[in-house]
Amino acid sequence: MNQQDEFSPCLIIPCYNHGAMMADVLERLRPFDLPCLVVDDGSDAATADELERLSAITPWMSLTRLPSNQGKGGAVMAALQLAAEKGFTHAIQVDADGQHQLSDVPAMLEEARQHPDSLISGQPVYDDSVPKSRLYGRYVTHFWVWVETLSFSIRDSMCGFRVYPLKPCLPLMAKHRLGLRMDFDTEIMVRLYWQGTRSRFLPTRVTYPADGVSHFDAVKDNIKISWMHTRLFFGMLPRIPFLLRQRQSSQNNEHWSATPERQGLWGIRLMLNVYRLLGYRAFRVLLYPVIGYFWLTGRTQRTASARYLDRIRETAAQRNITLPYPLSTFRHFMRFGESMLSKLASWQGDNTLTDAVLVHPEICEAHIASGRGTLILASHLGDIESCRAIGALNYQITVNALVFTDNAERFNQVMKEINPQALVNLIQVSKMGPDTAILLQEKLDAGEWVAIVGDRTSASSHQRGDHSRVIWSDFLGKPAAFAQGPFILAAALRAPVMLIFGIMQQQRLHIYCESFADPLILPRAHRLPALQEAVDCFAARLEHYSLLAPHDWFNFYDFWQHPADDASDRKPD
Repeated sequence: MNQQDEFSPCLIIPCYNHGAMMADVLERLRPFDLPCLVVDDGSDAATADELERLSAITPWMSLTRLPSNQGKGGAVMAALQLAAEKGFTHAIQVDADGQHQLSDVPAMLEEARQHPDSLISGQPVYDDSVPKSRLYGRYVTHFWVWVETLSFSIRDSMCGFRVYPLKPCLPLMAKHRLGLRMDFDTEIMVRLYWQGTRSRFLPTRVTYPADGVSHFDAVKDNIKISWMHTRLFFGMLPRIPFLLRQRQSSQNNEHWSATPERQGLWGIRLMLNVYRLLGYRAFRVLLYPVIGYFWLTGRTQRTASARYLDRIRETAAQRNITLPYPLSTFRHFMRFGESMLSKLASWQGDNTLTDAVLVHPEICEAHIASGRGTLILASHLGDIESCRAIGALNYQITVNALVFTDNAERFNQVMKEINPQALVNLIQVSKMGPDTAILLQEKLDAGEWVAIVGDRTSASSHQRGDHSRVIWSDFLGKPAAFAQGPFILAAALRAPVMLIFGIMQQQRLHIYCESFADPLILPRAHRLPALQEAVDCFAARLEHYSLLAPHDWFNFYDFWQHPADDASDRKPD
């Protein structure tokens, strides 16, 4: 089913006692000009009569009635079978209760057309109408789906707004007895993943109408869902080698900077709720099995950690430097988990950052006293939380962190929900251009600070094979690629540049501030040598602080991998 000209979709709607809502749902679907298969799942007489009436006046709708109520899963499977018999290749499932944002149907269709072998699913964006019990219950299912697939690729397994590819679904339905009620949506997605069918997700708004009819039985359906997860868990165990190989093969061809983050924003909300419920100490105990899972399953990240720590040991030995503690990949992972826990505590207000140690405070105070905006060159040694700590130390400096991620806007929203006084704003950009420079210049002119990491190259440079966008510099005994962008931006903005490293020492956050340039000058006649000098200076300071706190390095990738052709053992001419 790889030829796009074979793409032939239809709509399917399982309906049980939603007769009063069906006319509106069909009217909202009319503009898409798609055949619609409605399966009446043994509804009462009023709904049956309404569906018969709608069928008579809606030529693009066909109606099939099941003799008795099978449950949502049973109705969907009947509709999928019927769609295949009619020659369709894909079926767009829409619930009959009016919750879904049906204007997203064209986007769902286009995604299915581009990826005909994948299951396309909505990823719900809820408003205040969602019942909290249903919202938090989804988090439990999300966790078990992670376990059952040994993957974080399934972002939501319970949304009923999805496009099914019929070719892999029908053999699966024939081979396995799938859940017939609310357990169906999750089970078919997990089992499709097991057989190699990936799911792709599009954000979609979901509302719960005030007069909506729900058929979710809190006791019966939760028992069925629990039994489903039990079956899937034990079904996952013999598949562990296959699932790990499957995930590893999908990562092998990716440059480290293209690997997606393993933690979603809804996961941050989940962690916050668990933290609020259990408290700091109990949550810290829970870190061990969670980080243990990441450590055991994250082969790529674990290997990168081991290589980095080996470089730390070799560099320290060559310079007769005593490292602050024994190094291990598991402790490296745990330190990352602990840093996330510290974030939760500080965001929640239970553990402010006022006990941080600001080393050489006169440097930071001089930049503040000048009243000028300052550009901060930060890194993934420690994190940007150290910048927020400066604000917490009664300096009241607003810090804008430049990030290349689509999550920044939503992450800002989460931060403001938790702590409206947060003094770090995330600015999301897709690429560095004139608009970005103008925006940052406005921030600096207002006396605010702008932070950008200087220790990562981009996936786009890797994909283009663009050697010209990186500068090679010795880091821990071997040439590593550093992006030119942050340093060129610093020179263009003509602002004071400061380095900040926030690292954990003696169980306390120590913040090191260093003046870097005022301003950074890259003269046209000697641009490349000046740029090389700036990057070399940054790399040397990054190396210095890495030796002070090795486990605080949060780049769990092969940092020395060439971003264009993986020629990590040679330096360009």
